Amino acid sequence: MSNIVLFEDIFVVDKIDPDGKKFDKVSRIEARSQNCDMYMLLDVNTEVYRMRIGDKFTMALAHTLNLDGTPDTGYYTPGGRKSLADKYEYVMHGKLYKISDEGSGKHLKAEIYVSYGGLLMMLKGDPSYITQFELDQKLFLLMRKL
Repeated sequence: MSNIVLFEDIFVVDKIDPDGKKFDKVSRIEARSQNCDMYMLLDVNTEVYRMRIGDKFTMALAHTLNLDGTPDTGYYTPGGRKSLADKYEYVMHGKLYKISDEGSGKHLKAEIYVSYGGLLMMLKGDPSYITQFELDQKLFLLMRKL
């Protein structure tokens, strides 16, 4: 499954709506990962998935939900077929629209930006965790509280 999941780590929610509440059903969470020291801003539909400060969750980014690694068709196909989504509680599908970096030398940090139908994610940290991502790549975000 390692070829399916491009990034995975455990995160802890530090702040919710740090710039104030903008929408009724969406909150922006600020979280930091435990193993890779990554920083994330993520918009979450709180009507379907509530988040609280201190919540610990696993977050994965994958290019497909198919367990055999075959590319996603872009169409929802209901049925008894098992998928990566079965192991998570909250799943979004989006497109990586920006890759950038800031700082230099030991302080270099890479950032990826993904839009999930208008819900945004920014993931920032060590560039070695970002190398497998490409501009315009379609990505699934998968989350499960621990």
